[in-house]
Amino acid sequence: MISSCFIGFLSINAQQTQLPEVANQRSTQETSNNDSIPWQVLKLIKAYPDFVIGYTNGRILFQDSTQMRFNDNKIKSTQELLDHADLEDMFSEKYMADSIVKTPSNDAGRIRNEAFFMKIYGQTKEEVRSNLTEIVWCPMLVNQRILVNKKNGVSAQFMALSKELDQHPEFKNYLTNIGGTFNFRKIAGTNRLSMHSFGITIDINISASNYWQWDCACTNEDGVKGYKNRIPLELVQIFEKHGFIWGGRWKHYDTMHFEYRPELFP
Repeated sequence: MISSCFIGFLSINAQQTQLPEVANQRSTQETSNNDSIPWQVLKLIKAYPDFVIGYTNGRILFQDSTQMRFNDNKIKSTQELLDHADLEDMFSEKYMADSIVKTPSNDAGRIRNEAFFMKIYGQTKEEVRSNLTEIVWCPMLVNQRILVNKKNGVSAQFMALSKELDQHPEFKNYLTNIGGTFNFRKIAGTNRLSMHSFGITIDINISASNYWQWDCACTNEDGVKGYKNRIPLELVQIFEKHGFIWGGRWKHYDTMHFEYRPELFP
């Protein structure tokens, strides 16, 4: 329960670090009653209950007694948000689930703190791979084996999603010949890890999809032009029901892309 997770923590010397922005705790004390819990942290606690358990002194607290800074208090350009996001920045744009798809004006969900997801799902390709499990994607409509992460209940959500999609043969064309799930790599044209690196995403049929880099024939993030989409909103809503955001809601649109991000939903 959330109410039990705010006891027994103390901020530590900044020199005692394990990972970027992650530090070991050396002693404990009761968190001050005046230590306000940002709403974004409460969403992280709800979305990642086996990992994020509290907050104190500007840092989120992990189950394994490590901490991570929540807000670096820097004013950032759009590009800096993409390249150097802190945890608070991930919530800087609201993901509009279920809404009618118009030309997107932002990249809600595309702003990510890489260190946080490495902490949850694996630091290296080998570690992530050790956390993967194989499931059958849409056994009645597609019957394709895919690798997804079993941490944080991701594989369970994939299986529940797959089961529901199997009841919708009208979407079979979008669900067959999927573009892939796990692929440890950088996003083209950037130094940022793709979320496919963590086994928490799926690209559906690329032949029925649109991607901003294909349409501008570039990788420059300033080069995005217009908006194109062929994915039905009804299909998107099924994915969103299970905690997957859709890249078709991004200004830098990626309409084949669905990514498990439960913290961005109410």
